[in-house]
Amino acid sequence: MNLPFTLRAWQKQDLDDLLAYANNYQIAKNLTNQFPYPYTREHGISFIEQVSNGDPLRVFAIAVGDKAVGAIGIHPQSDIYCKNAELGYWLAEPFWGKGIISAAITQIVEYGFKNFAITRIFARPFGSNIGSQKALEKAGFVLEAKLKATFFKAGQYEDEYIYAIYRPLETTT
Repeated sequence: MNLPFTLRAWQKQDLDDLLAYANNYQIAKNLTNQFPYPYTREHGISFIEQVSNGDPLRVFAIAVGDKAVGAIGIHPQSDIYCKNAELGYWLAEPFWGKGIISAAITQIVEYGFKNFAITRIFARPFGSNIGSQKALEKAGFVLEAKLKATFFKAGQYEDEYIYAIYRPLETTT
């Protein structure tokens, strides 16, 4: 079942939704330590201020109706990785398994290739995060590597999986 959603800019009035959904250990355990747990009002205010500007936008709210229930962002890299962008996302637990995140990934990939001079978008889910891996695969990402025990989160090692999707190559004949 695919639940209708939109990707839109974060707004100050999304703060209560953000706090209600982001303050969840089941979400935080699968993200870097930059996503804190517990997730406080100060974290939410700082996040919305940080991601609300930019042209083009890089981080979007995933909205179901008028509620912000997650986030998805594309993060262009620099230096020799300048043709790459990292994908990051989270979705509120009540909305898991409804087809939202794989569809949101598909939309952000299209947006990323249209708005940034990149040829590859990659994501690095934890080896234990099967749901995220399946969502990436459903959106057309291919597993490129499995790195043993590269993440260290909450006192435990986690494997790092690297998934990627490439911009279709333009051919001239």
